[in-house]
Amino acid sequence: MEDLLYVIPANTPKEKILESLREHPEIKFVSLVGVDLAGNDTDEKIPMRIFMKDIDEFYAGTAVQTDGSSVVLPGIATLNNAKVDMPIDPEVNWFVDYNYENYDEELEKPVGTLRIPAFLIHDGKHVDSRSVLKDTLDFVKNEMLALFKKHPKVSGLEHIDGKDVEDIVFTSATELEFWVKTPLEEADIAEMSASQVMQEQYWQRTRGAVRTALEQSVTMLDEYGLGAEMGHKEVGGLKAHIDESGNMSHVCEQIEIDWRFADALQAADNELLVRTLVKEVFRENGLEVNFKAKPMIGLAGNGEHTHVGMAARMKDGSLVNLFAPKELKKDFMSAIGYGAIMGILKNYEVINPFVSATNDAFNRLKPGFEAPVCIVTSIGTTPEVPSRNRTILAGLIRDVGNPMATRFELRACNPYTNTYVALAAIYSAVLDGAKMAVEHTTEELLKELSKKPGEEGFYLEKNRAYRSEEDVFEDFTQEERDRMFGAPPATVWENMENLTNFPEKRAVVTAGGALDEAIVNSFVEGALLRWKTELESRIIPENRDIVRKAKEIEADTVTDQDSYNWTKISGIRAYLAKDSIDEKSLFTLLVNALESGDYATASGLQVEMYDKMEELKHLYVAYKQNMI
Repeated sequence: MEDLLYVIPANTPKEKILESLREHPEIKFVSLVGVDLAGNDTDEKIPMRIFMKDIDEFYAGTAVQTDGSSVVLPGIATLNNAKVDMPIDPEVNWFVDYNYENYDEELEKPVGTLRIPAFLIHDGKHVDSRSVLKDTLDFVKNEMLALFKKHPKVSGLEHIDGKDVEDIVFTSATELEFWVKTPLEEADIAEMSASQVMQEQYWQRTRGAVRTALEQSVTMLDEYGLGAEMGHKEVGGLKAHIDESGNMSHVCEQIEIDWRFADALQAADNELLVRTLVKEVFRENGLEVNFKAKPMIGLAGNGEHTHVGMAARMKDGSLVNLFAPKELKKDFMSAIGYGAIMGILKNYEVINPFVSATNDAFNRLKPGFEAPVCIVTSIGTTPEVPSRNRTILAGLIRDVGNPMATRFELRACNPYTNTYVALAAIYSAVLDGAKMAVEHTTEELLKELSKKPGEEGFYLEKNRAYRSEEDVFEDFTQEERDRMFGAPPATVWENMENLTNFPEKRAVVTAGGALDEAIVNSFVEGALLRWKTELESRIIPENRDIVRKAKEIEADTVTDQDSYNWTKISGIRAYLAKDSIDEKSLFTLLVNALESGDYATASGLQVEMYDKMEELKHLYVAYKQNMI
């Protein structure tokens, strides 16, 4: 609707904001959007008259408080000290969320809620995800400006004088993948797996309600000024059915939507908006949306590839991409670009906890599904030919005809990654690498990035490789991958332990002070609580149901193969779920380890449980198929 107000631009004066709101009485509520350490955003319905009357108090953070013990701030906001203030952030865009199911009949417009990004302050200290990113970017900016003053000439950036750099601009963008299905209908995993292997879905034409919802979503992104770039089918899905009324049923498809990059903090805010818009638009078309990293085991998961860039604003107002070299056909990157990717890779063990903090995230990070498991990059075989290796963790994206396109794509993120905290850790690591790189030429840095395991380096670790232009899944065994690129963590516990096991790397991501010890410890505590709770209350009970359903089948004819299969199945069922006085089942041992706080043991048992469950599923399928 053309006469609706969708955005109040960043840094709009208060008087102009009030004027716009008076012109749009359909916007009846205000909601302050604070983001806790798990990435959850707050949502309230504050009558607009209160906001317009007390707007100064909203700016000051004295108008609204929340109960910090009810959001994910463990170890910070406690029951006896839970009050958290919520000052609004005027330096980013404010979006209006319209409820198209609640129309103001007099105005003939949907009722709107002005969602205002906010910070969370506890005992005078910022404790939220948005603050972590904002304050980290401020720190990295000041450090980079000082670095250019000290090193005005940097290899690959000979066309600029560092003393003329006035500002540092951080750019980011995320790509949103999601599954969409008809409510209450179960997916046929085997059929979709076959379709995926035969590559029947990627870039296929969308139809019916899916097409309508996708088109409406892309249009809506433009209404909010996000600069929609593309919406398309992804690799997963199957063909829908047509019911007797001519409507589509059994819809189950994977979709991706992309939009234009923005300043890093604004980009993270934009992602929250897009997830909300997409879910509402598809729901209005009778479809469910699932943003989980791995909604269905055995099928493609939902990634959210996160793009990271950095530019310098010069005294003359021009913008220079700091990752792009002066000569795009001679060098892959500038020294700053090399430093950025090496900083990310060297410190990834302590970035990964903020990227993959859930059981769901680890379900996606498996070989064979275009999801990265190795700490390795690809930059291309020559500067003239950009790489599109999709098996690596972080890739160099570039266009030899457009220096502003040079950036890095981190492929491990998923739609529920806390983008604010992840970007804070990433840019902290970029700074660490940049400080090293300004002392070297692009030739020296290329050699360092390309070193073999066992070769000494001046920055990267001796026994690791960090670059591969090969398919790391097809061309290396798991043993080779682990030896060359490091063994990846298998569970949330293992991932969080890296923040303890690598103190020097942890110091890199906490150097700015925003990701301080209290914030990191709170993040870890919240992640481990969710890990433990989900295992006890969801995953183990669901697996127990699968074990119960794997029952012996009666048949007129039972072969020796059937007997063999059932004997193995019966043994696995008992090992997983059957207790005796002397021996406890794997499920019981896992629950006991979690309850006693023996998380190291629990982590190992979780991995064993997953392996045994997969073995059981495959055996039972074979067993059923052989029964007449």
